[in-house]
Amino acid sequence: MKLLDGKKCAESLVGDIARKVAGYVASGLRKPHMTIILVGEHAPSESYVKSKIKSCENAGFDSALLRFPETITEAELLAKIEEINGDQSTDGLIVQLPLPKHINQQNIINAISPDKDIDGFHPTNFGRMTLGQKAFRPATAYGICKLLQFYEIPTRGKHCVVIGRSNIVGKPISIMLSNDFDIGNATVTLTHIETPRELLLDETRRADIVIVAVGIPGFVTEDMVREGVVLIDVGINRLEDGRIVGDVDFANVKNKCSWITPVPGGVGRMTVAALMINTLMAYQNNFHLS
Repeated sequence: MKLLDGKKCAESLVGDIARKVAGYVASGLRKPHMTIILVGEHAPSESYVKSKIKSCENAGFDSALLRFPETITEAELLAKIEEINGDQSTDGLIVQLPLPKHINQQNIINAISPDKDIDGFHPTNFGRMTLGQKAFRPATAYGICKLLQFYEIPTRGKHCVVIGRSNIVGKPISIMLSNDFDIGNATVTLTHIETPRELLLDETRRADIVIVAVGIPGFVTEDMVREGVVLIDVGINRLEDGRIVGDVDFANVKNKCSWITPVPGGVGRMTVAALMINTLMAYQNNFHLS
């Protein structure tokens, strides 16, 4: 068993970005700039935002965090997004999710300019990604692809099973890995909460790669996978005793795996690294750089 170390991979990717940015700045250009909108007080969101700001610093980016109370109206938030869309000094915009229940999350996602949508959630970017065109790819799914690439895990012709069909992880990673990208050309089975248990087991037990993102601690157990499987655990779950665990029963499953992601220290770090890649691309687009 070997670990797919997201921290090591992310640091390598961000280091490469920082060197490129240093070159651009030396030539007289401004730094790339990310703006993050945070609504209300939500402890996990605070942690994620802190990580993004730190990564911006390591990548040589400028960043701005705009905080708003939970009572902000949808109209007020939409107006702020429109303002940032028109700000040429901001390359990438993130609205940290989740949002308060009185705000329609999809309306907010749709309002972000596709040219600044570094999360890759806007329908324009999602559609372009699906068609194999240049686009900002959804960050968590893109981070998984970069992690597989970094560790030279082959995907061409492999059987990959994705557990979970969210718009953030399950759907985009199933499309990316089946598409003709650098990391892709896999045969992908997308399973979800309505997949009968027997069918799920049939699929996971013969999979070369299993990716799970269901938000259920220990969902993937030893009996569900074959020897030598590559296991990507996207889950981040906080237990009552304060421990952070994934969607995989890591202690009992790890010895059957050829490669496995730890939690924490796996996919979470790669999500942030992918945001840095997308922000750099937005910056390069703005200045017509290669």
